[in-house]
Amino acid sequence: MTSDDPQAALRSFSRRHDFFIGIDSDGCAFDTMEVKHKECFIPQFVRWFRLAAVSKFARECGEFVNLYSNRRGANRFPAYLKALDLLAERSEVVARGFRVPELKSLRLWTERESKLANPSLKAEVERTRDVDLTLALAWSEAVNRAIDETVRDVPPFPMVRESLEKMNGRADVMVVSATPVAALTREWSEHGIDRYVALIAGQELGGKKEHLSLATSGRYDKNNVLMVGDAPGDYAAAQANGVLFYPIDPGDEDESWRRFHDEALPRFLDGAYAGAYMDDQVARFEKLLPEKPPWVAD
Repeated sequence: MTSDDPQAALRSFSRRHDFFIGIDSDGCAFDTMEVKHKECFIPQFVRWFRLAAVSKFARECGEFVNLYSNRRGANRFPAYLKALDLLAERSEVVARGFRVPELKSLRLWTERESKLANPSLKAEVERTRDVDLTLALAWSEAVNRAIDETVRDVPPFPMVRESLEKMNGRADVMVVSATPVAALTREWSEHGIDRYVALIAGQELGGKKEHLSLATSGRYDKNNVLMVGDAPGDYAAAQANGVLFYPIDPGDEDESWRRFHDEALPRFLDGAYAGAYMDDQVARFEKLLPEKPPWVAD
């Protein structure tokens, strides 16, 4: 990865096998989603955006969007903007007369920027000196510090290592994540499983859709590319690239990885994954993460 072209490593990705497997990290390979959001993201969310007066509701909104909704696994900036939107709509917040920050400049930035990460946000802050962007950067940097201090010694889910060993020599494997590269590298190397992957792609290299496109387009047959993830965004990235998807079900990760190791991975490598088998996996997964929060009536 170079400073002038963060995506150079993706553009020059080298095919060594006929198969490619992209794997998400937080909540998929590692049981880190809950601890990161509940202990790192949300406390800083309340602190930096001055939400103490409605902290109970802010926490519920942050947890719903990032852990329990169909937006699970989304990039931090649009995800927490959505949490603010839900917070502003809550009757309890309205009744308290609390004004939820709008962060208009941040919203505009997320709409026009393809690399939603601290380096690109920092460059925008230096260019504009915008108050909202400065606040968002301070929050995001505080989150990264909290994660670095808090999230340690969290091993991969059972059967992740065994699955990676089973892929070794058969497929090119890449981490495909919205997490910063530094945190991903630390977590994967901490447990000695980074040696199984050819590249660790995080938020600085663009979105998951871009990761898959740049690394696989023109290099692999579409039915030889599989994305493994725990969030609808992972499935959307696979769909956008016309490749296959295997879900790690939130709340049932251990069984999902056992099934992957014993059934899905062998099927994929034998060319028997696409079709009815994959459709069954996706149908089960799509029932787990709703669009509307539980406090909103149908």
